Amino acid sequence: MSDKNREGKRNARDRMREARAAEEARDKRKKKLVIGGAVLAVIAVAVVVGVVVQNQRSTPETPVAAPAGAIGDKSLVLPAGPANAPAVLTVYEDPRCPACGTFERQFSPTIDQLEDQGKLFVNYHVVSFIDRSLGGKGSKYGANALACAQDAGHFRDYHDVLYRNQPDETSDSFGDKATLIELSKKVPGLDTPVFEACVNDNKYGDWVSAVQQDFDKSSYKSTPTVLLNGAPIYPKKGEDQISPETLVQWVDEANAGKPLGSPGPNGQSPAPTSTAAESNTPPSP
Repeated sequence: MSDKNREGKRNARDRMREARAAEEARDKRKKKLVIGGAVLAVIAVAVVVGVVVQNQRSTPETPVAAPAGAIGDKSLVLPAGPANAPAVLTVYEDPRCPACGTFERQFSPTIDQLEDQGKLFVNYHVVSFIDRSLGGKGSKYGANALACAQDAGHFRDYHDVLYRNQPDETSDSFGDKATLIELSKKVPGLDTPVFEACVNDNKYGDWVSAVQQDFDKSSYKSTPTVLLNGAPIYPKKGEDQISPETLVQWVDEANAGKPLGSPGPNGQSPAPTSTAAESNTPPSP
């Protein structure tokens, strides 16, 4: 074999050796990338799980504390009127919901009157989903203030005042706790240090979250949702449009032949129906 041929074979072996070394190096880099990707994926999953768990913790299934006199499963419902009234009205509404404000301004005098006559017991589910879409805290803080008013025995009075003074949906006036406290001055006996502390501390924040969580799991998707003895009546009952007159008619028909309930405070101070006709004056921010 000539020197030229031996030199050519040696160069070929060197090139093959270098090629194998380069291939082994590429394989090692690939393995490192795969392992690194798997680790990142595990970390990502852990973060997601952590966020979900944390969210679940921030919206507890069962609230730590509920307002005095709250009823129903997990005490998520605020009652108004005599509990032994023959007819039951169920209302889902959000303090920032403009349609709820329209409903309350039109119907609260009639509902209050039916309660005072022992004809109607009302279950309020105070939800707070509008903050999600519009931002702010008005739904949640408003719901908490209503729970504080329930503690003080003035839920119905304050509820009526809140909706009569409801701001525009895009205005987050109820997100200012001072506004909620200022409105409490319209209810005799409600504006106390205890009520103010309850509002300022957002005492029932967990309870508000639990009520909303319960609504999210329900079949109802909008507010106000209004049921009479479990049947929807807003905006219509069958083909009949609701009005204060038809509401009275439907309640009387449902109560026919049944004894009326015993009007009383039921954990609240019945509001005189005359005050429920006040004009809707937006509060000062």
